[in-house]
Amino acid sequence: MLSAAAIISEAENKTGTPDTDPAVGSNLERLVESLNHGGGLSQPGAALTHKLFVMDTVNRLESLKWVQEYPEIAEEPIIAPVFLMGLPRSGTTYFQYLFDSDVRFRLIRTWQSMMPNPPPGFDPASVETRRRAWAEMRAAQPTFEGFDALHLYDQDGSDECHAFLQQSYGAAGLQNLFRVPDYFDYLTDELDLAETYRIHKRQLQLLQWRQEPKPWALKYPNHVIAMNEILEVYPAARFVMTHRDPVQTLASIAKMTFNLRGVRTAGAVDAHEVGQHMLHFVQRHIDRIMAFDRGEHGNRVVHVDYYALIDDPVAEMRKIHKGIGIDTPDEIADTVGAWHRANPKNARGRNDYTIEQWGLDGDAAAEQFGDYMQRFAIPREHEGLSWMTVA
Repeated sequence: MLSAAAIISEAENKTGTPDTDPAVGSNLERLVESLNHGGGLSQPGAALTHKLFVMDTVNRLESLKWVQEYPEIAEEPIIAPVFLMGLPRSGTTYFQYLFDSDVRFRLIRTWQSMMPNPPPGFDPASVETRRRAWAEMRAAQPTFEGFDALHLYDQDGSDECHAFLQQSYGAAGLQNLFRVPDYFDYLTDELDLAETYRIHKRQLQLLQWRQEPKPWALKYPNHVIAMNEILEVYPAARFVMTHRDPVQTLASIAKMTFNLRGVRTAGAVDAHEVGQHMLHFVQRHIDRIMAFDRGEHGNRVVHVDYYALIDDPVAEMRKIHKGIGIDTPDEIADTVGAWHRANPKNARGRNDYTIEQWGLDGDAAAEQFGDYMQRFAIPREHEGLSWMTVA
């Protein structure tokens, strides 16, 4: 059985710092309760999860300690960050790598997401050591066959915001890692997501402290559930959102969830249950997208057609840059184009799946998501691919 008190106590002992972040302890208690009573963790899975949550808590408490010792860190301005988002599996990782080709932006590196301290600007000599340590730790982590085809990932590439949001247990992707549907509903309905993003901001401030200031490009599909809270913490935030056939994204996130849960679960994962969980998961994301679009800040989002993006990323990046108020220098366009040519579709293996294998009906799901698809002129997958110059 997992214990929230034991996790926090172990992290406090490791860091020598008491946990004074509001609400995070109660979030962890709710998550642990959900895992203990319905998560279906195996004994090794529970041990891995305990270790993961201790690491998350240590990273959060270390950041708290740095700010307590160097209060100027809390004054670091996060200038006009760009949040890259969309339904999970809608091309946000591909999009992130295109932004990583633009030297005007700062992105979270893979080693920084799990080993953020000490701040690189304070201890530059630690960077290479942490890169190597992270590579060794990553290689030892459990994974599954076909992971490279399912998720674009490089050892020293750019990473998403999941780890920083998980430090307060406010990351929606916890529902993909674990069987915690009740916790996902708690997260979307009750959890203080503004507090989650304040802790997220603290990590960014630490990473940029004593370094050249640049706007951050911050990718996480699930940012869509918290756009109002993001604006509360980052008033100058800019939003860029990808749109892909939600039936396709549903099938894809179901496959990823099925595989991720299997790493820590005792016994077989129920594919049809995963399908129902992910149908609800995607619907809640769509609900937040539609509500924000109808609200006073809806015009702050730059919307991106996934099929146009993967067909001609340079042309789409020009539109996106214009939407967020910057230009597209020729050297940036050339770099984006070169990355696109070097990373063709299926270069890291095929990622095959169907909606039916998760016990779902594609036409019924398309009807359920119809208002969203109509609002953003999203085609079904086969139609979108057929319109591309190179399908």
